[in-house]
Amino acid sequence: MYVSTPRNILIVGASGGVGRALLDEICQRYPDAASFAWSRTMPVSLPAGVRWASVDITDEASIMKAAATIPELDLVVVATGLLHRPGHDAMQAVSPEKSWRAIDAAAMAESYLINAIGPALVAKHILSKLPRDRRSVFAALSARVGSISDNRLGGWYSYRASKAALNQIIRTLAVELSVKSPKAICVGLHPGTVDTPLSQPFQAIVAADRLFTPAQTANHLVTVIEALQLSQSGRVLDWAGKVVPE
Repeated sequence: MYVSTPRNILIVGASGGVGRALLDEICQRYPDAASFAWSRTMPVSLPAGVRWASVDITDEASIMKAAATIPELDLVVVATGLLHRPGHDAMQAVSPEKSWRAIDAAAMAESYLINAIGPALVAKHILSKLPRDRRSVFAALSARVGSISDNRLGGWYSYRASKAALNQIIRTLAVELSVKSPKAICVGLHPGTVDTPLSQPFQAIVAADRLFTPAQTANHLVTVIEALQLSQSGRVLDWAGKVVPE
């Protein structure tokens, strides 16, 4: 459990299925904390008292602007990601590759931009907000498929590689944080398969007891965050608190 109740909390990606559920879970567990929410578009509704800002994690200027208004933070969760998307307007379709023949440079670059570069930019402008004198956590949603040693099925080149890049960013941030904010913990979190639009095309192969609602996932992840130890900084943990292989 937290040594002390977090005072200020930021959820990035609060309009997504997992991000919004995390915001609800956080507000229920820590009703006296000040909660901040970032997302490109404003959620349909927000828990009472949450302070929202329009932030696109691929737009560094929007991150800088919002970060300037944020106080010292005890908990930050970046709950953003891209696995697939139908093409529309000026945006091309993005889909997990089944073969190397399907690799597309633009789609791969966008996967890196959203899954790795975006969280890194958030870290760039928000890690200085973590306190030096007490426990704090910076977490970003990763994925088990980002594990290199655990890759036995192949495919999904862009998503796997971008999440592996995120995992390396998390490890590198943790090294620097150990000097600048020695009580801070930086981790990746694998939420499992969540019943959201991101996973819907791939749910048929998921066992019923391993397909979680956003609310279940939020409960799992906040419980994992509460139990984190400083020695786990730089690692990726799954929804049950188990370390994901590198």
